[in-house]
Amino acid sequence: MNKRFMSVVAFGLVVAAGASFILYQLITSRMTANASAATTPVVVAGRDMVIGTLIKESDLKLAAWPGTPPQGAASKIQDVAGRGVTALIVDGEPVLNSRLAPRGAGAGLAATIPQGMRAVAISVNEVVGVAGFVVPGMRVDILISGNPPGMNNSATGTQARTVLQNIEVLSAGQNIQKDSEGKPIQVQVVNLLVTPEQAEIMSLASHETRIQLVLRNPIDTEISKTSGTTVANLFGGKGAAPNSAQAPPPVAEQQPRPYRPPPPPRPVVIEAAAPKPPERVYIPIVVEVINGTRRTDVKFANEGEAKKQ
Repeated sequence: MNKRFMSVVAFGLVVAAGASFILYQLITSRMTANASAATTPVVVAGRDMVIGTLIKESDLKLAAWPGTPPQGAASKIQDVAGRGVTALIVDGEPVLNSRLAPRGAGAGLAATIPQGMRAVAISVNEVVGVAGFVVPGMRVDILISGNPPGMNNSATGTQARTVLQNIEVLSAGQNIQKDSEGKPIQVQVVNLLVTPEQAEIMSLASHETRIQLVLRNPIDTEISKTSGTTVANLFGGKGAAPNSAQAPPPVAEQQPRPYRPPPPPRPVVIEAAAPKPPERVYIPIVVEVINGTRRTDVKFANEGEAKKQ
């Protein structure tokens, strides 16, 4: 009985040892194959580089990248050195072409402006700048208020209207770094990223009207349709200005009336005065009353004949 038990145990140990050896060989061959796989030299950052940094050769290094390198990665340090950074690059991260300004664009704020776009400066204060929360990376709407030329401003008063929406803030003063905590920055000037047409609107609006920046959620990209409002609408209880307030109503052209002769004069009728009734004459009547030895005269009123005129 003991011999049979020992034989089974010995057989199990041999099978377990064989399986372990086979598994070890498979894992070793797989690791060797991965280690011997082809690598590609890729330019990576040697330190953290913020937006606007001008990259130097000392800021870069080459690293062996196994497998296929990321799209847009550079393989030579000379292809990256001398270009500006347009997005944050951390230490050890491959330097991608999409995060760099074109060669010759320089560094600083100009390097962060995409091709075909412009940066326009707007003077702000604590109210216009939304208490300092208009910081790089935020999105704002442009609200203007003023008196349109050629309008009956005495009837409607000052008008307000949103002219641009979802505009990106490039810098607050000289700060072009995005603050992840969103801390307010008190500055006097902010730079907005706009198209050339929007830059013309902003230039005219900053000189002829009062500008107010309206802060919005960066992930809210919906463009709202507004018609503006006036002071008259505020006091009238209406939020939006009707179309009739924007332009005076058209005056209907009056057609000339045909000539009609005046009506003949009406005859004047003079009525004769009614005859005056004759006056009545009252003749008193005297009656002598004898009572014993006493005599008394009593007068009575008597209507006489009509007095002749």
